[in-house]
Amino acid sequence: MENLKQYKWWIQMVVYSFFVLSGQSVGTLLGRIYFESGGNSEWLQSLVQAAGFPILFPFIWLHRAKKDRLETSTTKASPIVLASIYTGLGFFVAGNCMLYAIGSQYLPVTTSTLICTTQLGFNCVFSYFINRQKFTPYIVNSVVLLTISSTLLIFQSKSGDAGSAKTSNQQYIIGFICTLAASASWALMLSLTQLAFQKVIKRETFDTVMDMSIYQCLVGSLLLLIGVFASGDWRKLTKEMIEFKPGRVSYVMNLFWTAVAWQVFQVGNVGLIFKVSSLFSNVMQILGLPIGPILAVIFLKDTVTGLKGISLALALWGFVSYMYEYYADHLKMRKKIKAAETEVAMVSERDEVSHV
Repeated sequence: MENLKQYKWWIQMVVYSFFVLSGQSVGTLLGRIYFESGGNSEWLQSLVQAAGFPILFPFIWLHRAKKDRLETSTTKASPIVLASIYTGLGFFVAGNCMLYAIGSQYLPVTTSTLICTTQLGFNCVFSYFINRQKFTPYIVNSVVLLTISSTLLIFQSKSGDAGSAKTSNQQYIIGFICTLAASASWALMLSLTQLAFQKVIKRETFDTVMDMSIYQCLVGSLLLLIGVFASGDWRKLTKEMIEFKPGRVSYVMNLFWTAVAWQVFQVGNVGLIFKVSSLFSNVMQILGLPIGPILAVIFLKDTVTGLKGISLALALWGFVSYMYEYYADHLKMRKKIKAAETEVAMVSERDEVSHV
């Protein structure tokens, strides 16, 4: 029975990790293609990052139709408390999507991707104070390397980047700051999500992951939709669609698949937080970051300059440093479990001998 649980756990980890890696890579690339092809609505691009949650409804209906929810409903938290959590996280979703959209507009994928590596450093700090994550030399090393990796990019020349001719130095700096702020905001949101799972929700069900993904994206979508109308961007959308370089159909498909990609990412992200930790979820996101620049080099003709190469190498070094710490912790845990099992076996043998 225990082996079956572990087998199921590993399957879930693989699925959630695949969702994070694929959703993040495709969503990043499509967002850049949107701006490169003539799109210029930051509010619309922010909205599609959060508005893909309706695609989850069929999966929830199918799952709940086959499952008796009597057992899980007895441990359900107060609706008011849950609504407060979803609303608060929804504000984070809206703000993060907007900051990231601005960064995507002004920065090439390679640069934006490398700046996002600071998420792991921010998440280590927030996890320490919010989730009681312990600092070790390897984690500190990871934070320092990732911070240096991102800071180097402020000195990056734009001459080799796709679309750099349209971006001024001021816009480049704005894109850098917004992407960095988005990384910090996202890291804080991950830690708060883990805290909500640990202290309030306390349920290990498929429904929990789906509810968290849907409701926070619902709140974020409503806020961003208000922004679309309040900013007046909705008046420009028809013209934007007509002038979109690949055509109207491509415009609609770009927005649709961007929404799908980021929702797939969101489900994987919440699943990893729920099953392991916010820090592990962030590690998987950092692991998938090099995929974005590779796709950008292939499809958008971005170039990998020497400074970006150094930055990427430092980012990967920081990632490896953390993964070694995770591996070391896993080995320590296995030794403790084995020692406990050995002690229990010895006590059982003594009891049997004494009874004889």
